Amino acid sequence: MLITKPNFDHTDDFYAALIKAHDGLSKAQSDALNARLLLILSNHIGDQSVLDTALKAASSEKELS
Repeated sequence: MLITKPNFDHTDDFYAALIKAHDGLSKAQSDALNARLLLILSNHIGDQSVLDTALKAASSEKELS
């Protein structure tokens, strides 16, 4: 089951760390960092049905609102 509501403490801290990780990177480097992070987290999830649901949610503006 995909959890779409905030599910961890200190979300602002994570956002700040994510932005800091991108600081000083070119667009290509930033895109590569995002791709690596996506693959690492996808591997951690490891459940194809959850990943499929996440892809559908991310592809649909209706699901994100």
